[in-house]
Amino acid sequence: MILYGNELAAKLQAGMKEHIDQIREEGKRLPCLSVILVGDNPASQSYVKSKANACAKVGMENRTIRLSADITQEELEKVIEEENANPNVDGILVQLPLPKGFDETRALDAISPDKDVDGLHPMNAGALALGRDGFAPCTPRGVMEILKEAGYTDLTGMRAVVMGRSNLVGKPVAQLLQAANATVTVIHSRTKDAPEICRQADILIAAIGKPEFVTAEYVQDGAVVIDVGINRVDGKLKGDVKFDEVQPKASVITPVPKGVGPMTVCMLLDNTIQAWKKHEGMHD
Repeated sequence: MILYGNELAAKLQAGMKEHIDQIREEGKRLPCLSVILVGDNPASQSYVKSKANACAKVGMENRTIRLSADITQEELEKVIEEENANPNVDGILVQLPLPKGFDETRALDAISPDKDVDGLHPMNAGALALGRDGFAPCTPRGVMEILKEAGYTDLTGMRAVVMGRSNLVGKPVAQLLQAANATVTVIHSRTKDAPEICRQADILIAAIGKPEFVTAEYVQDGAVVIDVGINRVDGKLKGDVKFDEVQPKASVITPVPKGVGPMTVCMLLDNTIQAWKKHEGMHD
């Protein structure tokens, strides 16, 4: 089964639109995402535009704050502080990468944890590690929604292997898989016998940033293979998985594009709605 993230995202976003339409009818303040873009990196501009379009599609408020690449770190942080203090803003996202010379960690740490809808603030990372309430990063959340859609909600007794240990995907997705009772192994560039370890996985998550690195020898028959990789090769998007070679062995596989990517934006919207609920004093 090829599981298309764009189809699942469309379904979830239709539900979000209904929810936001209802908020509007009740005359309440609408959820609002504020995106801060520094400089004019074409890829970043494209990502920011897709986030604005996604907000418009579900009826959410969106602010895009465009800043010149020659502002100072302090000026950037002042803008973040203003958004933290703005009662009409629920979620704040600083589009990465920042231009050369900026301290990304400092910028992300400046975002108020209750508006950190990207889930990258140390407070939210700590909450995830301790199993407490906070925002989980959007791509790992998207991976879990894809598993749920494929019928895997309780992962008790299943072995999951995560390829990659980044703060953005590898670490948090391993924690979410553990929270769903999977037995999780994380492998990385220093791991010995990687193909052998991966072949033991019922669920294989590829997030290493190497185009078509994962071949059939990494995959056991019937495994669920989720490809988080987005690599540009000769102007085309390629995943971390050699799709044509791995697909015949997998029971479920996500393609690139139209796989995990659309789910990342979808979970960003969902995190913003969750932040709005907290700011409005609502609880699920």
